[in-house]
Amino acid sequence: MSGIRDLLEEKLARFEQLERDMSDPEVLGDGARMSATAREHGGLARLAGKYREFKRMSTEIGECKEMAEAAEDVDEREMAEAEMSQLRQQREVLWEDLLSMTVGGEDSHRTRCIMEVRAGTGGEEAALFARDLFEMYRRYAEIRGWKVEVLESSVSDMGGFKEITLNLEGENVFRDLAYESGGHRVQRVPETETQGRVHTSAATVAVMPEPEDVEVDLKSDDYRVDKFGASGPGGQHVNKTESAIRLTHHETGIVVQCQDEKSQHKNLAKALRVLKARIYEKKREEEASKQAEQRKGLIGSGDRSQRIRTYNFPQNRLTDHRINLTIYKLDQIIAGDLAPVTEALIEYDRDQMRGDMID
Repeated sequence: MSGIRDLLEEKLARFEQLERDMSDPEVLGDGARMSATAREHGGLARLAGKYREFKRMSTEIGECKEMAEAAEDVDEREMAEAEMSQLRQQREVLWEDLLSMTVGGEDSHRTRCIMEVRAGTGGEEAALFARDLFEMYRRYAEIRGWKVEVLESSVSDMGGFKEITLNLEGENVFRDLAYESGGHRVQRVPETETQGRVHTSAATVAVMPEPEDVEVDLKSDDYRVDKFGASGPGGQHVNKTESAIRLTHHETGIVVQCQDEKSQHKNLAKALRVLKARIYEKKREEEASKQAEQRKGLIGSGDRSQRIRTYNFPQNRLTDHRINLTIYKLDQIIAGDLAPVTEALIEYDRDQMRGDMID
């Protein structure tokens, strides 16, 4: 079976398990678990329903084929062949729908994700570019009607971002943003440049699905909590109370800290969400390396070390190196009109997957 069909089978099996869980007295008696189960079940319902219909049509096509081959009467054979042809056309439409829903990988259905934008090489100019990327994603989210919440940020001396972590929520949010993971390079004349020379600097973006609580079983003894005083730009302490939180996950060594909120409780809640997302992402990466052949031709791999895109401001040009896409509308894209880039990447992935339908 092909990679995409394997994925659909897994999703259907997961949906059917969730259906059973929702009538399990143990789950019904646990409000938080029931809520998470119902949310995941709802997120998979449309995909599972369409794939069930696809499988039903495939079975009927097989039956029509058998009838046509066994028919001794010409009219009977022609009727079976006509029905088979009609079913195949309907199934192709359904397959296109399934591709749209699964393009971007097994987490494409998720409606919540964590995005991290970090300044790379280039000092202050890289931090200013990281802010530009954040503003681009924030405006794009507004256009799409998604919710955006800043979980953690570290501001540079000139008002850029050394790093910023966001939570985004809305329809197709992970599917559309998963392609943003990787290295982003900018070529422009910095505000601090007096000679008018073009400088190159970089930022990295990581986009991770936010898992449900039932998917990452995180107990309090799985991580260490350190509390410290929050600090602002230049290292000055914002408040004297120990409201900032640092979490260290014992098994993976992943470290997350959060200090944006004045409340220690709120900082802990935000840090836990990011920690769970990073643990889930690490599991995803390990699983993806085992199943590399399934994703061989696809671009949404999420490797943050790969340079994926160049933003050339003097030429108003954006280039996505993965699919050789060049658009001379960088000003509009930076202003939030990211759809032409996202749609081109999704369509490329969909084209790679199209041949995976099995008769």
